[in-house]
Amino acid sequence: MKRLLTNLTFWVLTAITIGILLGHYAPEIALKQVMASDWKAHFLGQELKVGKTLSEFFGGLFISVVKLFINPIIFLTITLGIVSMGDLKKVGKIGAKALLYFEVVTTIALIIGIVVAHLIRPGDGVDGASGSAQDMSTYTTKGQSFDWWKFFMDNSTLQVLILALVLGVVFSKIKNNQQIIHWLNIGSKYVFKGLHRVMLFAPVGAFGGMAYTIGKFGLSALFPLAKLMITVYTTMALFIFVVLWYILRYYKVSLMGFLKYIREELLIVLGTSSSESALPNLMEKLERMGCSKSVVGLVVPTGYSFNLDGTTIYLSMAIIFLAQVYGVHLTFGQMLSIISILMVTSKGAAGVTGSGFIVLASTLTALNGVIPVEGLALLLGVDRFMSEARSITNFIGNGVATIWLANNENEFDRAKMEYAFGHVEESEDIIMDNLSD
Repeated sequence: MKRLLTNLTFWVLTAITIGILLGHYAPEIALKQVMASDWKAHFLGQELKVGKTLSEFFGGLFISVVKLFINPIIFLTITLGIVSMGDLKKVGKIGAKALLYFEVVTTIALIIGIVVAHLIRPGDGVDGASGSAQDMSTYTTKGQSFDWWKFFMDNSTLQVLILALVLGVVFSKIKNNQQIIHWLNIGSKYVFKGLHRVMLFAPVGAFGGMAYTIGKFGLSALFPLAKLMITVYTTMALFIFVVLWYILRYYKVSLMGFLKYIREELLIVLGTSSSESALPNLMEKLERMGCSKSVVGLVVPTGYSFNLDGTTIYLSMAIIFLAQVYGVHLTFGQMLSIISILMVTSKGAAGVTGSGFIVLASTLTALNGVIPVEGLALLLGVDRFMSEARSITNFIGNGVATIWLANNENEFDRAKMEYAFGHVEESEDIIMDNLSD
């Protein structure tokens, strides 16, 4: 019993359940607004003000705190990985392989999304006139174009990634760089230790996220677009248990073993609807299961921006869904155009809040009005529910990519993997052990 009460997975799952029940049976409590006349409080990017609910605040607050650790961890792991590796040719080789892998796998995800959407046809019978005019006009304005320079300037993760690559190369050129490696190791140790403490509040974030989502939209919001949701979830599951299973099978790694190993992180992603919330933990667990620090440091942060399997599937299915809603028959040439455009624009769907809708709108605009951008209003009600599937698929996809590339580069310790898979509970208890140090 004591072991259960000190297990983070148990508390996250409990928090998710309570959040769903509260949002469904007492939405007035879940959506209770902060009552203060013209009062605002800013904390870590979360604005607590009139019109914002406490559940929304706490859900967003946890993600905001975790985000504070992401850039330092990315910087430290990439820089330390490059310096420790020493061979810059090997760094370039792993980077090139990673980008090639990302492009191939996300293209497969695109094609699967389009094919399944054509077979199931979730948009047939849906009223294209639903959705508020205000929401439609909002996303019509956003759909003008995707500004790559603005995306880069807003995406601090990508900036840190580039800085870490540059400094990693510079530090590796220094002959006596052992002191640099020493301080990078110390910095990494304390950043992860701080993260472990923050992760104890994961149940609060999961509770807030679920209570707000169910309380605001309600389970009834799922019914009008239930076919689309079922199609998206089915496609995500197909991608994970067929495509990603086959990728891991190539190196005789068990997908189910890996999913069990990261079950704690998957619950956190499910509760918060954000892959960011467990990204640092994923990097640490991948190292613990045998992937070298250098491969993890290079692949996971890069994949966060360029290997968004779940988002790619969703974007392709959303476009086909809207085409079916408005009775637009897409030619083979237009389908190829959609695939080509999404292969580029989908790479900008991470690191910037709300960019998923902006990317989708810009893609529709690039099709020269073939599909009305106003149709995005149809997706607003269920987008939050589908974001869990997107985030979980993105999360698993980046883990699989790292494992595959580590094996491909002979940077994988199979003995560590077998021990980690056989001692999952021990791995989850490490957070508690670190706090007791």
